[in-house]
Amino acid sequence: MDFLDAYHLWADAHAFFDSALTPSLTDHAAPLDAKTAAWDRRLAEGTPNGHLLRQNALFEALSGNGKLHLLHVTHALEEISRQGVLYPSGGCLVGSIYCAPLTATEQGFRMHNLGAYVLTKEAPTFLTKLGVTDRVPTPLIFEIDTPPQAYRGLAGVDYLRLGLIHLQIYSHLEYLLSKNERHQLRETVVSRVKNSAAFLATASGVAYQGTRVDAEPFLKQLDETIPRLPILGYLYFEAVAEYLMLHSTSRHTRRLAELGELNNWLYKEMLFASFPAMAGKFDLARFRPRPKQLAALIHRVDPTIDTSHASAYLVERISYLVAARLFAAGEIPEAWHHTRWEFDSLATQLGPLLGHLIHRELRTFGRYPDFYFYFDQHKALQAWNYWNHMDIVAPFNGTMPKGEIGINPAYPNLDYRVWRAEQDDAGHLHPAEELALTIAPRLVDIKYTLMRNNQWAAPAPSAA
Repeated sequence: MDFLDAYHLWADAHAFFDSALTPSLTDHAAPLDAKTAAWDRRLAEGTPNGHLLRQNALFEALSGNGKLHLLHVTHALEEISRQGVLYPSGGCLVGSIYCAPLTATEQGFRMHNLGAYVLTKEAPTFLTKLGVTDRVPTPLIFEIDTPPQAYRGLAGVDYLRLGLIHLQIYSHLEYLLSKNERHQLRETVVSRVKNSAAFLATASGVAYQGTRVDAEPFLKQLDETIPRLPILGYLYFEAVAEYLMLHSTSRHTRRLAELGELNNWLYKEMLFASFPAMAGKFDLARFRPRPKQLAALIHRVDPTIDTSHASAYLVERISYLVAARLFAAGEIPEAWHHTRWEFDSLATQLGPLLGHLIHRELRTFGRYPDFYFYFDQHKALQAWNYWNHMDIVAPFNGTMPKGEIGINPAYPNLDYRVWRAEQDDAGHLHPAEELALTIAPRLVDIKYTLMRNNQWAAPAPSAA
């Protein structure tokens, strides 16, 4: 893949929150353009917290001209300090140092509610679940001097849009597999899609033709399809999280909205309180709340939510996301019974879906787990190349501005300082010890990261 091809794919994988909707430059607008614009308006103008999609604490921090303060939580401070190096990891922020915003006050640094949850609830829960008693979550404060040439726009990477990138990278690295392994992988992926055609056709009908489908059978079909198409678990999770954050009117949500923050505790509590098995092995492909349990789960985390409205919303939103994130741009899969169930034919219409499936399949497929690190490293190199070209110092999760922000580890002459922090009784963070750490543009193996690690018997390198 040459630079221009990769650049276009990475540009398409970012959401530009500060850009006005512009007319298509082609003669015929893409089939979903009007629906995308309608969804943008619906989310921003038709929900209690929609104003936070454009005006929020995360964007204020990114748009500032001064120093950017970020919280990073680590479980491996001793290893990091001993080696003096902090490595990024893969995940929703691709290959950056995962952080949350901090706000400087006279009483110390106030944590964004996302960072507060990770530090005080999520990270301790993971370590307890794993039976780890000799490690504690440690907050680190990063202070980044924003260079004058830094990109002033708001471009967030949306990991749900990485399907074509996964497919293209695999096409360049597939010869690490034998001919028989490549054939088996293709057949496995095609079989997964073929046996999921009923759900994909339903979602397509809802998204493109406005087909009316009751929530219970739709969600039941979704639940049955997730094991074959794990990416649907991620879509499901993001749609539920989005709904909760935008529609909640609880006292906690309103208080956070006054601070310019979406309430991340809603989906975090739903995920970890309702699915305790997630602790110690974070895997959104296992996000499968049963249709009959969904209303009770939502009501449990926020009684202010109208669960009937939520269920109807999820039918529409998930169908749109399937069409927008898993189908090739400009393609409307029709007449599913005429589909040629061959890899190359499917790649034309469902290339993003195939890419997501391959990306996940490679984690457990034959000998490929030994190479999986290099697959993600290849992806990170492309991301860093794009971010450096755009002068993006701090990429963020562009599925929506939850507060997930990263540090680009490959940015030239990145100017930063880092401290170990301590938390006071009021919850504010204070720098306690400046650390001589270098951020290295090389991924740590995913199995050593806090939220993925279930192999603590092995000596862990310095992990982000």
